[in-house]
Amino acid sequence: MVKFNTLILQFAEQGEKTGWSYIEIAPDIAQKLKPNNKKSFRVRGMLDSLAVSGMALMPMGGGNFIMALKAEVRRAIHKNAGAMIQVSIEEDTAFKIDVPDDLQECFEFEDPAALDFFNSLAKSHREYFIKWIDGAKTNETRAKRIINTVNAMLRKWTYNEMLRAMKKDT
Repeated sequence: MVKFNTLILQFAEQGEKTGWSYIEIAPDIAQKLKPNNKKSFRVRGMLDSLAVSGMALMPMGGGNFIMALKAEVRRAIHKNAGAMIQVSIEEDTAFKIDVPDDLQECFEFEDPAALDFFNSLAKSHREYFIKWIDGAKTNETRAKRIINTVNAMLRKWTYNEMLRAMKKDT
């Protein structure tokens, strides 16, 4: 478990991250958490007195990582940008992504290569697709999202590439 105090920061103009509240994880701390790693990974632990798990650390270059702090987390700890926070974290090796049965069935029916590509993605990237599918409000929308996901895997697209292609089609 790595323990440190840090400030909650907020991005100004940073593309898709504009407005995000986050904490920085310095390279030396990231190396203690997961040595020789430069990709996103999940952590668990405490933010002040709030227990957290499955929180993503995202690389920002130069060995630095960030942890985004959603509004629900900031409300729970009663802090926003500019506040000091006590952090106690370790790698969350128990974090896993459950593939919904209907998506799994489509992968198996359509093409096992699509499932292989899906499983080759980082857990956090698989989670983008699954949250998008699970966020559908109707069965029709869910079915369309599953089809789009399977097609994206057949084309070896990331989540963002799929969304860009879908935007072009409309």
